[in-house]
This record gives sequence, structure tokens and C-alpha cells, in this order.
Amino acid sequence: MNIVIHHNPDCGTSRNVVAIVKAAGIEPTLIHYLETGWTRPQLLGLFAATGLKPRDALRTTKSPAQALGLLDPEVSDEALIGAMLEHPVLVNRPLVCSPRGVRLCRPSETVLDLLDRLPSGPLSKEDGSLLIDAQGRRVDLPDFPLGAGERKGR
Repeated sequence: MNIVIHHNPDCGTSRNVVAIVKAAGIEPTLIHYLETGWTRPQLLGLFAATGLKPRDALRTTKSPAQALGLLDPEVSDEALIGAMLEHPVLVNRPLVCSPRGVRLCRPSETVLDLLDRLPSGPLSKEDGSLLIDAQGRRVDLPDFPLGAGERKGR
């Protein structure tokens, strides 16, 4: 399984997503987007694949979004994309691409839906809460309920 992670190594959530993917036995391709930047087609493709609008993907904390006036709801999608191209940090992360789909993996456990197999357990996320138990089963977290058809108990 090929997994591509648009990764910020300074972000705990992004580091945890990488760790979860590696624990599932997959060596992901990491794109350090703060160094490489974005292209317009790349951003448009990622937004289309995730179903996110540019505003949904806008990183509003620890970014220049407020200073650039981007928090105003009247700012257009085109202006947001332009700002994201100029300031890559404005795109929330990690964005993960897999054969099972593309998602903004916040919280980090959303990456589990993109894997064809769960990591061995026990496995915890960055805040210490359990994701996979010792028997290799996904743990339901109160703030992340499983939907119909998800891989509970696997």
C-alpha cells in the first residue's frame, strides 16, 4: 500500500500519523510541504479529493492567517489559495493520500480509515489515549465515534 503524507515534522499530530502508518508496516512517502511549497493544481486536487474547501483547510492557529486578514469570512477561496501558495504553513496538516482515499488527518486516528490493516497494539496517540488495544482492536474514543461500516474490533 502506498501512502503519501504531506508532513510537518514539527507537528505532534503529523508525527503521530507517520508513526501509526509505520506501525501498520507501511513506509510512507513524506512530503515536507513547508520546504517544497504547494502548487495550485496540487492544492486544488487535494481539496477536491478530501471534499474540503480552502477555508476548511486553512490553518488558523500558529500561522499568519490572522495577520494576513484571512479569517474574515468574506475572503474568497481564490485569495485563500493564493495565500496558501505564498505561505505553505497556512494549509492544515497532515494531509494523507492512500488508495482508500485522501483526508486531513486531524485528529491523528482518522488515518486508521485509510489503512488496509490496523497496526499491532497497543498503540496510543500523541495525548496518550489508546487507539489500538493489546489484541489489535481499534478502541472507540468518546470524541471520535465509529460510523457504520468502520473496522471496529479488528
